[in-house]
Amino acid sequence: MRIAFFSPLPPAKSGIADYSAALLTPMRELAEVVTFSKRPHDFDPGAFDAIVYQLGNNPEHDFVYQMALLHPGVVVLHEANLHYLITDSTLQRGDAEAYWREVALNGGERTEHPDYRIPLLHTILQRSRAAIVHSQYVARIVRAHGFSAPIARIPHGAWLHQVEALRTQFRGKLGLTGENFLFGVFGYLKPYKRIREVLRAFRRLLPDHPNARLILVGERHPELPLELPPEARHIVFAPMDDFNGYMAACDGILNLRYPTVGESSGTLLRAFGMGKAAIVSDIGSFLELPDDICLKVAVDTDEDEYLLEYMRLLMERPAVARAMGERARVWAKRECSWPIVAERYVEFLKHFKGDWFSAPSTESKDYIDVHRSRLEMTLAMTPPGTEKDWILEIGAYMQITPALHTRLGYGVVRGSYLGPLGKSETRTANLPDGGTFECRIDHFDAEKDFFPYPSAHFLTVLCCELLEHLNHDPMHMMDQIHRILRPGGHLVLTTPNIAAMRSVAAVLQGHHPMLFPAYIKPAAVSVADSRHAREYTPDEIRLLLENSGFEVVRMETGPFREKMKPEHAWVEHVLDKYMLPREHRGEGIYAVAKKVGPMRERYPGWLYA
Repeated sequence: MRIAFFSPLPPAKSGIADYSAALLTPMRELAEVVTFSKRPHDFDPGAFDAIVYQLGNNPEHDFVYQMALLHPGVVVLHEANLHYLITDSTLQRGDAEAYWREVALNGGERTEHPDYRIPLLHTILQRSRAAIVHSQYVARIVRAHGFSAPIARIPHGAWLHQVEALRTQFRGKLGLTGENFLFGVFGYLKPYKRIREVLRAFRRLLPDHPNARLILVGERHPELPLELPPEARHIVFAPMDDFNGYMAACDGILNLRYPTVGESSGTLLRAFGMGKAAIVSDIGSFLELPDDICLKVAVDTDEDEYLLEYMRLLMERPAVARAMGERARVWAKRECSWPIVAERYVEFLKHFKGDWFSAPSTESKDYIDVHRSRLEMTLAMTPPGTEKDWILEIGAYMQITPALHTRLGYGVVRGSYLGPLGKSETRTANLPDGGTFECRIDHFDAEKDFFPYPSAHFLTVLCCELLEHLNHDPMHMMDQIHRILRPGGHLVLTTPNIAAMRSVAAVLQGHHPMLFPAYIKPAAVSVADSRHAREYTPDEIRLLLENSGFEVVRMETGPFREKMKPEHAWVEHVLDKYMLPREHRGEGIYAVAKKVGPMRERYPGWLYA
């Protein structure tokens, strides 16, 4: 089995980077795993049996999120909130409209300031084929968002360390004696980790237990002032070996959360693997931990009293602390060791089988197999909708059409096909889960007929692999699409790229640059699709859309067919030598444009003689 694995990796400042590094070692003993720690220039999803995306709620995971939208696969949600990640990729980069669109899709409203309680999971869940979570708590949240694809609950992995030598070394480094009981807080010091409450309880503990000590290891959040008593110490950054050493020196670990979005704690699992007694919050995913391996603090008005009493318990009864830590270590080894986690990953990836595309015939299945990358990319770029929204696919073959409802959430999906104006039919497709999908298909000529829909009717229109076939009046189609779209609605347009690396190579070697320049034999079939009349460059597609009253919000080029591709490094060398752009040289053009005003030019000079 060949798996693509997207995640930041050390030295990235992300706990998930450490998680992924630990998981990959045993996982590679079970499958061929190719890692991507940044966005690849040219990714071929067809080369893999499964794609895994490790998603965290911080900017380190932006490339993972974008690739998960572009090439849907299995997302690993380490918590049930991606608000900070999406804020960084939208608001922080000046794209407020994209941010508020995500908020609306998640049931929120436009306000003066972002509401970080809104999880912003809708879009990624609509795109994904399956999910992996660490707790039933997060699984329930994912299901509450309407996610119907498979979910696997695979616990966070635990590091199993022999710590006696480290403990002695680092207690000496900290100047501790055998009389000192050391509590530790590890990881990024954010307010929701109850740092203020920990310090308050520690100060209350000191008069009766002057040998108590506290260490905080991790970067301080800007909103968290740290005023430490002399018995406490803050270490801003520790390399992983020192991080483990400081944890080994501890007698008790404090790992509190409130509020929570279901996050699992890598530092807590690291502590369990070391056999440390831990105090956690009685909330979220921590509720699912066995009661005999940790102490659980209520998150109500009694939190301070619980925390103080549990700290006293561990100090006054060290045998209790040691026994609890040993039970935690046994549990971690049995349930959460990295080989066990890796085995569960690979087993799940083998069995979640499913396809988003409908293949009503063998011929259609063959077409999907050849064009899978294009279909995946088209679906990934299409803005999601709601039950109230309408979407039209012009030239619907019923391959991607069902996914517009089942994955993107549109309440009404309509299709069109070349045929006599006024004719309409209902087509049915089988879904991967055994259900069926019905769609009304209206017939008309896209470059001659008045489209049989009211004005400002659709939120989104798809025009995929159609433009290149038009040989009469393509701006008629653009005018009609503009008319039936709502103000602010989107057009998703895909077409072959005549300026692709493949085309440049063809011309330089004396061949025709078009992807499909051939005539269709008259006797080959009784009714045939029209041949390619004209293929376009990305710059021409931008002009086409702007002339038609649209603003381009996304333009990419990418894979078009799942076929062997010749190496074009020599073409890149030629372009570089003559300082010509290498951007937008993929085989297919993928554009998303928003209706922003009236049609600007009905017969633009660059297109019409």
